[in-house]
Amino acid sequence: MANDTRAEYDRLQTLTDEELCALAQQGSRDAEEILVGRYHRLVRSCARPYFLAGGDSEDLLQEGMFGLIKAIREYEPGHAASFCTFAETCIRRRLYSVLRAAASGKHLPLNQAVPLDTSFFDANLSFAHVDPEGWVIDREKTAALLENTRKLLSEFEVKILGYYLDGLTCREIAETVGKSPKSVDNAVQRLRRKIARQLLSGDISKG
Repeated sequence: MANDTRAEYDRLQTLTDEELCALAQQGSRDAEEILVGRYHRLVRSCARPYFLAGGDSEDLLQEGMFGLIKAIREYEPGHAASFCTFAETCIRRRLYSVLRAAASGKHLPLNQAVPLDTSFFDANLSFAHVDPEGWVIDREKTAALLENTRKLLSEFEVKILGYYLDGLTCREIAETVGKSPKSVDNAVQRLRRKIARQLLSGDISKG
C-alpha cells in the first residue's frame, strides 16, 4: 500500500502545474503540496527583497505563501495566463496588500518593511509613491537606495546582497560562496543595518 502511495506521488510530480492545480482544487493535498514545493523559491524571491527593520523577513514569506495558496485555489484552467504567471501575480498582490496596510499603520509587525525590489513597483505602479511613515519608497528612490548602499558595502556584502535578493536562504548562499551560514547571516544583518541607516539619514538621492 505504501509503495502504491509513493508511486502515485511520483506520478503527480510529472504533471504540469495546471494539471496539479486542477487536482488540488478537487481536494488532492498531495497535488497542492507538490505545487507549493515548486513555487516556494518564487515566493521567497518575491518576499525576500523586503528587509524588515527590527522584524523578521519570514513574516513576509508567510504572507507570500498565502498568496500562492490563493492562486492554487482560484486558478481557472482555461485562463489565458499560465499558472506560473497567475501565481506570481497573486503572490505580489498579497505582499502589496500587506505592505499598504503596514504603511498606514494597520499592521504593526510590518510597519517598517523596506521595499528593495524595483520589479515589484513595475507591477504595482499605483503603489509607487513616497510614504515616509511606512518607509515605502518609489522605484527611483529604491534604485538610488540600493546604489548608495552598495557604496558602503564590502565586496563580500555586495555578493551576499545579490544572492539574498534572488531568494536564496543563508545556508544556500553559504554553500554558494564557500562560507559558513553564520558568516552569511552576520553579513545579512550588517546589510539590514546599513540600509536602515540610509533610510533614517534620508540620504537616498541619486549621485
